[in-house]
Amino acid sequence: MRCPFCEYEDSKVIDSRSSSEGRVVRRRRECLKCERRFTTKEYVEETPLMVVKNDGRREPFDREKILRGVQVACSKRPISMETINRLVEKIESDLRDKNRDEVSARQIGQQIMANLREIDEVAYVRFASVYRKFQAKEEFLEELKGLEEKR
Repeated sequence: MRCPFCEYEDSKVIDSRSSSEGRVVRRRRECLKCERRFTTKEYVEETPLMVVKNDGRREPFDREKILRGVQVACSKRPISMETINRLVEKIESDLRDKNRDEVSARQIGQQIMANLREIDEVAYVRFASVYRKFQAKEEFLEELKGLEEKR
């Protein structure tokens, strides 16, 4: 593993931990030249999951896209990054566990909203407003009524 600081190609593993239900191994490493420490993550190489967009286009699944969208919805809310990361890991894990090559963008959006609803209603409404492309206040009010009814 190449050191990100000095580019030396040899390092030693100081600590290894499994995370994300055993799907990821996090390794703490130390460069043998500059002795600085850095972290690497090792993922199981899986068949690529393709996302079918609403217009029919296909693109590779991008975990970071989901993470960014959830972070924006949760900004200035009392939600830890650990909670956000767990939500994104759960969604990705659920999608990959279905053993399918393709998943629709709609399914991903609905799964994100269902999980956000359980964590924080404000974050849920924020995400839903962008995902469903609300154009008027009535659409917000309708969504809020739906939340009240589910309580």
